Amino acid sequence: MRPGVAQSFFESVNALVPISPDAVHNVGSPTGAGTCDCCCRCGRSPKWQPLGIGRKRRSKSYTALRTSISESSGWDVELSRRQEPAEIEVEKSYGPGEAPIERLPVEVLDEIIAQLSLDIPPAGYGPRNVDLVACLLTSKTFHVATINTLYSQITLPHSSIFAKFLHHISEYPGLGTIVRRLDLSHTTSVGLGRSRQTNAEMQNLTSKTLLKCLELIPAVQEVLLQENLDDDIDENVLRKLFFGLPKLRAIDFCASASSSFVDAFTCTLNTLIDYPSTMLSIRRLGIHECFTLPSSAFEILLPHVPQLTHLDVSHTRITDEALMSLPASAILSHLNLGRCINITGEGVVDFLTTHPAVRSLVYLNLSCDISRYRLLSDADVDRLLPSLPSSLRSLNLNGAQIHPRHIPHLMPLTKHVEELGLACANISLADVNTLFRQPGPSPTGSHGQQQPWVRPALHYLDLTAIPAITQSTLFNTPAPTNILLTPATLPLEVIELGDKAISSLRECKNTNKRLGWVVKELGRRGWYVREPVASANGNGPGATTGRRAWKMGAMWWGMRKVPMAWGEVGGLYGHYMFKK
Repeated sequence: MRPGVAQSFFESVNALVPISPDAVHNVGSPTGAGTCDCCCRCGRSPKWQPLGIGRKRRSKSYTALRTSISESSGWDVELSRRQEPAEIEVEKSYGPGEAPIERLPVEVLDEIIAQLSLDIPPAGYGPRNVDLVACLLTSKTFHVATINTLYSQITLPHSSIFAKFLHHISEYPGLGTIVRRLDLSHTTSVGLGRSRQTNAEMQNLTSKTLLKCLELIPAVQEVLLQENLDDDIDENVLRKLFFGLPKLRAIDFCASASSSFVDAFTCTLNTLIDYPSTMLSIRRLGIHECFTLPSSAFEILLPHVPQLTHLDVSHTRITDEALMSLPASAILSHLNLGRCINITGEGVVDFLTTHPAVRSLVYLNLSCDISRYRLLSDADVDRLLPSLPSSLRSLNLNGAQIHPRHIPHLMPLTKHVEELGLACANISLADVNTLFRQPGPSPTGSHGQQQPWVRPALHYLDLTAIPAITQSTLFNTPAPTNILLTPATLPLEVIELGDKAISSLRECKNTNKRLGWVVKELGRRGWYVREPVASANGNGPGATTGRRAWKMGAMWWGMRKVPMAWGEVGGLYGHYMFKK
């Protein structure tokens, strides 16, 4: 057989067909060799003659092959021909603006084109929003719909791109009125071969250009800033953000800690002292890692945000008094008080149990660094756990003094909490297993009706720095004593562990594969992750995504920074949310 040659399929198949003895008979040849009536190349068919010197090669065309078969077998065989492709109907041409997709309602077309928008820009100077730019050139209808998507959420990764955007909205002011989000969380010079001083000398993104940009986008609702811009956030910029943008709903100053930023922030808040009746329209406020701001800044600012829903003051100098000064009209769904050293456990528990603004919390972070201080004592935990709302989905108690006697109080919370942080807790592996184990029957003589058991809703469990949780105890403690890594704990899919445990688990590749778990690491953190086992319909155990409405676009479990805008997480925000 010669691959790629026409009719090689027939030659290959016929060469492998066994010869039937009934098909061979003597035709009186002098040699006495039998001949056959089959159409094959066995050497005994009169239709197939070997190629000798001076003889022509027999044709293997369709007509010759069909004639040969008919002569030898008496059957008129019609070989199957390749079916001709059906004629393709030419689609009807439409005039400008008459195509079916162009005649969709404006709201539907906007939603379709919005799927082409990217929340995370490409690295370097690569082209951005290529699909949206192509839509701009498609038709007038697509141009109008795409402009709305392209300018509603502006993400600027570099100062040069910021300068181009500023020039464009300066030339066409109408485009600035479309902007609803100004995202500078990705702005950096890392990887571009320029230092911070070089960027400052370029004068693309400065306090003056930033202020001019804010003046040209009067309807902006979300402004996302970060530490790489803290020297450019002066008093004029802050006044514009707090008092000059009436539609602003979310602002994030993540990790801004320079002395110039602190001075400007303090001076801006003096306006609230002079005009105490002034109320801000901000609903989501991010001051994550702004540890240089004085405590007085929070005590001045928080009473003036009556519509607040998201508050991230992790690793700041906020005090108990500032927390209690929040207006009663605020409805907090996300609260991050992690690593705040100027608050007390007693004051935090009083706030969480008495203040009306925290009755519908969804995300609560009370973690602490026990090498410096411990926020919640065992008495504080006793008071806190029974009072937490049923709306809670993420609870971080890392560093709290949690003992085995607190497990019964934690069990009701696991029925609705999807993330639970218990790092540094004084508990054993058996205590952790109790969270997933169905309790036994009620004691003899109990006449109360026993409630049906509800499987825990936990997807993520932080067991970092718990001495009893090691690679040895996880692997060597057999079931039913240890069910943590078995399907009985589903939907649990992520267990966060310390460096030592992760390093040991990383070396046990065969055991990890047998158990169906894998080690994942990012930045300073490490997780032991259950591998999904999808069924035929894709909905098998573990075949889930981490997307939740309360995460606002984040996909991973165990976030340590509250997002202030809906969208995929990346850049510096992703570092503080999942790497640190």
